This record gives sequence, C-alpha cells and structure tokens, in this order.
Amino acid sequence: MSKTHTASADPSHYGQNQPDLVQPDRQQAATPIHLVDKASYEEWLKGRTPAQRAALAGQKFKGEAGSHAVIPDGDGFAVAAGVARLDVLGSWCLGKLGDVLPGGFYRLVPAGPCSAGAAFIGWALGQYRYDRYRQDGNGEAPRILLTGEVKAIAPALAEVGAVALVRDLVNTPAEHLGPAELEHEAEMLAKAHRATIRVTRGEALEHDFPMVHMVGRAAARSHSPRMIEIEWGDEKAPRLAIVGKGVCFDSGGLDIKPSSAMLIMKKDMGGAAHALALARLVMEAGLKVRLHLLIPAVENAVSGGSFRPGDVLRSRAGISVEIGNTDAEGRLILGDALTRASEGKPDLILDFATLTGAARVALGPDLPAMFARTDGTAQALLDAGLACDDPVWRLPLYDGYREWLKSDIADMNNAPAGGFAGASVAALFLDRFVGEGIDWAHFDTFAWRPTPKPGRPKGGDALGLRAAWAMVRARFG
Repeated sequence: MSKTHTASADPSHYGQNQPDLVQPDRQQAATPIHLVDKASYEEWLKGRTPAQRAALAGQKFKGEAGSHAVIPDGDGFAVAAGVARLDVLGSWCLGKLGDVLPGGFYRLVPAGPCSAGAAFIGWALGQYRYDRYRQDGNGEAPRILLTGEVKAIAPALAEVGAVALVRDLVNTPAEHLGPAELEHEAEMLAKAHRATIRVTRGEALEHDFPMVHMVGRAAARSHSPRMIEIEWGDEKAPRLAIVGKGVCFDSGGLDIKPSSAMLIMKKDMGGAAHALALARLVMEAGLKVRLHLLIPAVENAVSGGSFRPGDVLRSRAGISVEIGNTDAEGRLILGDALTRASEGKPDLILDFATLTGAARVALGPDLPAMFARTDGTAQALLDAGLACDDPVWRLPLYDGYREWLKSDIADMNNAPAGGFAGASVAALFLDRFVGEGIDWAHFDTFAWRPTPKPGRPKGGDALGLRAAWAMVRARFG
C-alpha cells in the first residue's frame, strides 16, 4: 500500500521548542560580555577597575580560549570571555556561556570587529536540553543574546533548530520513535511546506523496495517497515536528493548485538534525522531546487520473520545480495533508497547513515567519514565543514576493494569476511546502487556525542549536517 498527497498543517514539535535566544539589540538593559583573546588581554586588562582586576586574578582568568570570569560592574556584574581570536569567532566559542550563565539579557563587547553570527549557534545550542522524561523539566530562565547583526539572526537560528531537531529525534527512545513516528515527523515537515509526501508499505513495499521490506519484516506490526518520500520545489529546478538511514532500533537481527552495543541503538535512525533536518533547512530557505527526500524506515528486530545469514535478497536495482551479516542492515535499506533516488537523475545525492563502527575506529566520534565520487564535491564539503566548525573527513572509495564484495552465489555480499576498511567497503556497497554518472556523497556519521563539549551535550548530535547545508546553500543558493 502506498499513499501520495500534498500536505498543509502545523509544523513538527521536534526541534521547535527553542525560544528566540538571539534577539535584535534595542538598547535594553543587558549584562556585558567582554570578549578577549590572549593577544588583546593585557591591553584590555589596563582598562579594568581595581575590583575587576582582583576578581579576574581570583578566578585565574588570563584570556584563554574557552575560559570565562564574572567581574563586578556597577550594581551588577559583567562577564569576561576568552576566545581563540577576536577577529574570527567560531561556532562554539560562546557555547559554555550559553549553558552556565544566569538567565537574562546579554550583550557582546566589543560588538566587532568581526561578525558574531557563527557564535550565535553555540550560544543557543549551549542551552539545549532534552527533558521530555524528566519531572523537573527545564526550569532555567533563558539566556538572551542581543545583537545589532539582525540579518545574521534568522540563518543562525535556522541551523540551531535543525541541530535541535536531530538531537531530539536521536535522543527519543525507540518505543516512542519507530517507523510510524518517523513517518509522522516527515508528514509534519511536508505539511509545514506544502510538499508532496508518499509512503510505501505492506505488499507495495515488498514489491518496490524488497530489501527495506526484508530488513524490517520481523518487527512488530506497530513498527512495520516503510519507505517515506517527500518531493518539494520547482520541477524545473536542479534536482537534489537527500537520503537518510532510518533504522529506529538495531538489535543486530539474528547476528544479535551484545547488550552493551545495543544501549544506544535508538540512535541508528540518526541518518534519517540528519536528512529531515537538512531537508527542513532547504525548504525554510526556499532554495531553488527540486528536493527529493527519502527515508527507508525500519526496526531490525528478532522474530520468526527475521532475515537470515546466508539468505539472498533481491533489490529494487535487480542486484542480488547475499547476507553475510544481518547486522549490516543499514546498507541494504539504503541500497533500495539510493536506487529510487537515482531514478530521478538528480544533480546531487547526499546520504547520511550511522553505518559502520569502522568509521568510528578510524576517526573517532567527532569526525563523520565522508565519501564522494568527485573531488570537487568532496573538497566543497571539506571546506564548508572547516568554515562552519562542523568538520568532516574524506575516506576513499578505493576501487581495489570492490572485489571484497563478491559472493559465490549472488551479485554481492553485504558483509564480506575480513573486516578490513569496513567504512570504505560499506560505501562501495552503496556506490553500486547509485546511478552511473550521478554526483554522490555519503556521510558515515555517529550522530552521538559520548562526552559533552561546550554547546554540545552528551547524547544525540548533528555531525556533518551544517557542513552539508553550507555546501548545498553555496551550490544551489
């Protein structure tokens, strides 16, 4: 069964609970935040009162990046904040302040010499809380940053909302965020932007997207698999396809994971969360593209209906796949989705997936592994990531490893023995399902932060999203 319709209604509740944490400066009363770096600190210190210098000395503040001190200022207080460079404010330089300062209004001093727009993101995201299940909730008063850079507010807060969307979705347990809830989230996104949504499930899914059906068929009926598609924008505009892995919980299937590895498997739909967030940014900005969003949504469960090691799956592309490991299911559902995306002959396909542990072994939790067919697209993503403090790292689509995907009885094996270059081999598997000559980039992202950093609490997180958005905006804007 499939359904197609154009929607119009309320926006999603995920990623929408952030107040306006950056507002235009209308000369309201506000606590000053003095920005200094190590180069400017001594000169700045000369202008402080004896009481302020004593307070700075007592807190051992020397202008080091990431440090701050509270100093007396008339009847109130001011804040001294160290940044790496006064002329280039990074996205996370105010992340800690957004978290720890008391509620109220604040103003940066000096307001220049550079744009503070990037720093608005860290300020706002430093106040992110996931408190859906906490009885005490978030009783903190917001910290509002005032700025004269009015034009920088909306784009910064759009990125804040997109990151909050990813965090909210990834942090939500699988019991409350299965394939049906992902469909609802896509439905709300489509309705907010009058886009067309198509959902394929049941017998139609088995026929049209057989690998998605096979991976998800063991789940309970309430978590049944489906393919979610949204189309938006001028049909004559350049086509942009965004694909996200939507495994709402991954037990590993019959090749079941140990319990320790299952603890954060609610995050295995992190690719879908990134794809939804990027699509929202594209639509909110009114980018001149024909957008095609695809999310194969499943739960990789264990039951009598589970697919098995040694099974051979047919795919939408007609490629047969032998199952070497049922815990390598993400690449299977993405294979069908990438085939469908390629049928529209897009100018660019971007996919996001929490795909391999090998990428984390190679690059750690902070750096998404990025694979691209063309050097130009790869370099654009690398440059965009560095410019917006959302770095990615390119790994190779090395042709010499394609032979490792061979099967004795089928066209391919989804998880060949050996274990070498796991992230590259998984990307090469996906490459087989992307149409010939199509520009394609793949993000193997963790979507999770195991330890907190300023502006980035422990839990679900967007890694590679803002880099992709900066590149897409530059390419199609």
